[in-house]
Amino acid sequence: MERFELRRQDFSLDEDQQAVREGFGDFFTKQVPSSLVRDAEPLGFDADLWQRVVAMGATSMALPEAVGGDDATLVDLVLVAEELGKVVAPVPLVSHVVASRLLASAGGADELVAAAAGGERIVTLALQPVVGGNRQLVPDAALARDVVAWSAEGLTLHTVAEPAAHVPNQGSTPLAWFDPAAGERTVLATGPEAEALFRTAVGEWKLLTAAALVGIGQSALDLGVEFAKTRRTLGVAIGALQGVAFPLADVVTELSGARNLVLKAAWYATHEPRTRPDLPLAAFVHAARAATEAAWVSAHTQGGLGFTIEADISLFFLRAKGWSVLGGDPGADRRAVATALLASV
Repeated sequence: MERFELRRQDFSLDEDQQAVREGFGDFFTKQVPSSLVRDAEPLGFDADLWQRVVAMGATSMALPEAVGGDDATLVDLVLVAEELGKVVAPVPLVSHVVASRLLASAGGADELVAAAAGGERIVTLALQPVVGGNRQLVPDAALARDVVAWSAEGLTLHTVAEPAAHVPNQGSTPLAWFDPAAGERTVLATGPEAEALFRTAVGEWKLLTAAALVGIGQSALDLGVEFAKTRRTLGVAIGALQGVAFPLADVVTELSGARNLVLKAAWYATHEPRTRPDLPLAAFVHAARAATEAAWVSAHTQGGLGFTIEADISLFFLRAKGWSVLGGDPGADRRAVATALLASV
């Protein structure tokens, strides 16, 4: 097989990428105990942790060098997002990074991009096109004064004096209603190229969220496996029972496939962005299902303990469910993937 074609199927990481995974993995593991996650509920934001994430360079690493970034790739970003998901870190990193990249690509908001790179201003993205001035629920809009949106008018930046009121939700995220008529509005770009930038940003959001969901699923699985190894019945560990072991093994397969699909989508988005635009959507749908399955199986493995709020699996169960629907109807993504695949036949 030709070497470049083989790279499309090779999901191994190079030394630099492995260093990114290990560095952020160590950081999140040490800095985000479950107690911090619980203390951040229901808003889902810890300001001190956010500053530490900024200091790690997570908010600037994937921006162009021209605006103070490091030109990191989407492959690097999905590695960071997966490690974030493993501890369900209460920071708006995915939305912020995607919106910052979109602002940098569109131009005309250099000061805001610089402030976003330094974590001084939190920015987010309206994932659905604005139609008729109707409001929509936007991830992390309860923290961000700046929302990037797409409408018939073009790619626009909406800035309000204060972030919108938090809408309580199962995933404990800073979800809020975005009103396109509120605050100041600045048109950043118009035309097909501007719309393409918006569509790309939505795909990036779903890709990074998919990576975070894989992280959620992995930690949920780890909790279930550890419980199955230590809990005993009739003199044996419950993990020796087929009814316990087989569902956990199925989760391993699901998560492995989801992780590989995320990495494949990230590679295409970095090197051949127009070749497979369906892959980020497919990754999001598959990761949402895998994370939900992992959390469900782990909770059942832990029996009555797994269904208590005090159990850590509850943190992952609620977020696997809640984060999966932030991007809208998963059925719409499935139809979009099917349409793209049929068109390629």
